[in-house]
Amino acid sequence: MRAVAALLALASMCAHAALAAAPQLAIVVQDQVALRGAARDAAPVQAVLTQGDTLEIRGQRMDYLQVYDYRRERAGFVRQSQVRTTRATPQEAPELLAVLRFVRDTPGSEALGVAYAAAYLQAAPAGSNTAEAQDALGQMADRLARRATSRQGGSAGAAPTAADTRLAAQLEAVAAYGIQMTSTERDGSMQICYDGDAFARVLAQPAASPEQRARAALALSRSDCQDPNLSPTVQTRQDQQRARLLEQIDTATLSPVLANRIQLRRAAVQSALAFAATRRQEAPQALAAAQRAVDALAALNRAELADEDFAAESEAAIRVSASRWAAVPAAETNAAGSRPRIVTQPGEPGQTCVLLVDAQHPAARPLHQRCTFGVAWTASASTSPNGKAVALAVQPLAGWRELWLYRQTAEGWTLDTVPPGSNAPGLGTLEFAGWVPGGERLLALREAVVEGRAKRSFEVWKLDTLAVEKQASSPGLLVLFGKWQDPVWKQMTVALR
Repeated sequence: MRAVAALLALASMCAHAALAAAPQLAIVVQDQVALRGAARDAAPVQAVLTQGDTLEIRGQRMDYLQVYDYRRERAGFVRQSQVRTTRATPQEAPELLAVLRFVRDTPGSEALGVAYAAAYLQAAPAGSNTAEAQDALGQMADRLARRATSRQGGSAGAAPTAADTRLAAQLEAVAAYGIQMTSTERDGSMQICYDGDAFARVLAQPAASPEQRARAALALSRSDCQDPNLSPTVQTRQDQQRARLLEQIDTATLSPVLANRIQLRRAAVQSALAFAATRRQEAPQALAAAQRAVDALAALNRAELADEDFAAESEAAIRVSASRWAAVPAAETNAAGSRPRIVTQPGEPGQTCVLLVDAQHPAARPLHQRCTFGVAWTASASTSPNGKAVALAVQPLAGWRELWLYRQTAEGWTLDTVPPGSNAPGLGTLEFAGWVPGGERLLALREAVVEGRAKRSFEVWKLDTLAVEKQASSPGLLVLFGKWQDPVWKQMTVALR
């Protein structure tokens, strides 16, 4: 593992310093600070410094400090009022930590906070508990990465704004301290994430508090920072690591808000593991993971759910719902009989062939056949009372579950694949919720993340056209939902949370 990330710049300065064992350092506390060639306002500008830059002090002239910038390899002068000085000695460690505690929660000052974290880590006596500083370092680096990601939505070809320039300068400043960012492309824009080194160091310290460990686990288990182009094997391996990391956290020792966040993250990760285990035909592992996902979602203290966590709660519920049928043992699948039913058999490598059969049409000559690379949840299959329609849940991706609807027509049996939304596959589920007597309507629940927001819709469909006849945000607003909800669906769904 590489050296402590935040100390790299300071260590470099100390290695180059020959004048004293503890060189005096200057931390730039403002943006757009001029590094001038002489101690005069009219002197030419050698470089433009940003808050968080650390300089070595080599002298003083009037109200200017003579400094050397190891990052840019340039010497010059800066106004004394624009910097704060320190020698990063053990005697100064408490003062540096106090400033760090203040800057840690100041949005927009992340680079300055990283500089103070680096100074404190340099000053802290050997054997000190540095978990608080590492935790603060990680929080600020993570917040800076999130801010950089949120700035990706500008107009094409537009000139960079002052905020963009300031953000870029801060990213360069923290990079000098060894803070590494990763970039992955998602939906046409770059997702920038902190690599989490400081958080990993928090978890490695026995003296770290439960809340510090929880924040570290949450930061290291983010799904949006995973490379979307990973192979399924590598993806599953990372999900298993995330699951082990989260299981180390004792939620009983946490505040209700942090405990909720840990449970939400557990639910999301375990649902992905359930889907992966099902694809590998590891039924016991899939059942256990799916049940852990459901249990984690059920463990939420909804009275203590913070406003900023509602989106995460909806996304976790969608992921759990997508793999929910993995918690049903295979023995509970629909049994053979005269009515149409679903059976599966292997197809091409990686494929599952779904067959619609009945007493007169066995698997050798089925009523309908289609193969898929997704997971066909045969336990979800439901046949209409008149035997002319069959609903089946099929999950092609970890957080995306479609509804396959078989219908008997004059030309024979047809199959319609209905997705949760019109957007590209992302996060969403479409659930069969019940048959309305008469064979003309069915009940469905659609829940998906569209343009960053989770939307839920309880719907009544016309079977002949699959058109949505009625829809509402709550099942209580639809009379047919109140009368004809499928008992199995009501027992299995997490949408009524």
